Amino acid sequence: MKTRLTRRTLLGVGLAALSSHFVRGQEPELNTTYLPFVARSPLPGVLLGPPTGTAAAAIAWLAPRSTAYTPYDVEVIVNGYAEMGDAAGIDWFLAIAQCAHETGHLTSWWCQRPRRNPAGIGVTGEIREGTPDQPPGPDWAWDESIQRWRAGLSFASWVGESIPAHLGRLLAYALPAGDGTPYQQQLIDYALFRRPLPASLRGVAVTITDLNGRWAVPGTEYGQRILDLAERMRATVGE
Repeated sequence: MKTRLTRRTLLGVGLAALSSHFVRGQEPELNTTYLPFVARSPLPGVLLGPPTGTAAAAIAWLAPRSTAYTPYDVEVIVNGYAEMGDAAGIDWFLAIAQCAHETGHLTSWWCQRPRRNPAGIGVTGEIREGTPDQPPGPDWAWDESIQRWRAGLSFASWVGESIPAHLGRLLAYALPAGDGTPYQQQLIDYALFRRPLPASLRGVAVTITDLNGRWAVPGTEYGQRILDLAERMRATVGE
């Protein structure tokens, strides 16, 4: 019999696992000049595996660009990704690059407090009229500047909610249903509790480019843009 997941039991996934972790083929030749403007990156873009960059590089890239978070905040966010990502066996550096791409380097309205949305999760572009005290549903955020509700998820904290939801969603794309370690399953359960993922999308993404047209629509160069950003981010330290 399945255990019923509740918001209360899942919200602590990130912090609990984090504290526990502290304790212990050839390409075809191109015959056309109509190339994508995104440069080809030497990063493989494989989602499951060790990080392809360092926390120092991610902090050095994001801290001077973020207008919503202090350098200290950025360090907390990056280290949260690193610790949870290492425990989950996922390339967290690539996840941070996705976060940077989606949020404009931690400057977007959706990533700012009190929303803290790291990767456009549930953000559909839908806007509805209303009043601040009457949201259309559980996953809407009030935009004071336009006096309207915007569809999308908000998170109470980065380490406790945002990062587990982001990494868990990436794991759900990368792993078929039922696969994964207990900790990977915890992250997936929490992420899909916050926003379900169709069964047809489970295990379809070995690489970040497999998310093209899936995480973002149309997103024809979605993964390539993230890889290019990750490569530039990785080169930050030592330039």
